[in-house]
Parts: sequence; C-alpha cells; structure tokens
Amino acid sequence: MSQNRPVYLKLRDQIAAAIIEGRYAEGEMLPSVRALAAEEGANPLTVAKAYQQFQNDGLVEVQRGVGMYVVEGAAERLRSREREQFLAREWPEIRARIDRLGIDLAGLVERA
Repeated sequence: MSQNRPVYLKLRDQIAAAIIEGRYAEGEMLPSVRALAAEEGANPLTVAKAYQQFQNDGLVEVQRGVGMYVVEGAAERLRSREREQFLAREWPEIRARIDRLGIDLAGLVERA
C-alpha cells in the first residue's frame, strides 16, 4: 500500500513524524527545500510540494527570505490527526487480525 503512495506524501509523513517526535521543534526552522531534497535524495519540487501541504494546513509559516518555521501547537495537531487516522484506517485491520489469530488483547498489552 505505502509503495503506491506518491513520494511527496511519504516525505510529508516523515516530516510529520519528525515534528511529532520533536526533531523539528515548534518555533524551529525546517531544513531548506534543497537541503532536505539532498538529504532524502528527492527532487526539490517534490519536497516543496510536501512543505506546501504543511503550509496549507497552517502547521508551518514562511518568513520570506529566512525560511519555514514549525508553528506553536503543530505537534499536537499532527498527533491528534495521526491518532484519528490510525483508529479509523489501520486499527480495524489490526483488530480483525488479532481476533482471527485468537490473541488475547489483555495479554498482548501485558507483553508490551
């Protein structure tokens, strides 16, 4: 499934994870488009498209001539969105597989 996803969406997911994990802290500048493209081996236009999604969602702001910064509250907004997507899209499949395999949820939680 993820192999069929466009590269800019994969980059978007990597950047979102970095914001959630605090590697790109709120108020901190993101790497430039060129720097991230070189680091990821991606086309700069692809990186720009990923960054544009964050800008459209109000998670980053651009300071002309300076760079793009992570806005206050971005990590929690992303975490909340990722949680909702996980529970709506991924968890039902995982839960169905747990049930199919006869795995006890309480025992699974204790193992973790």
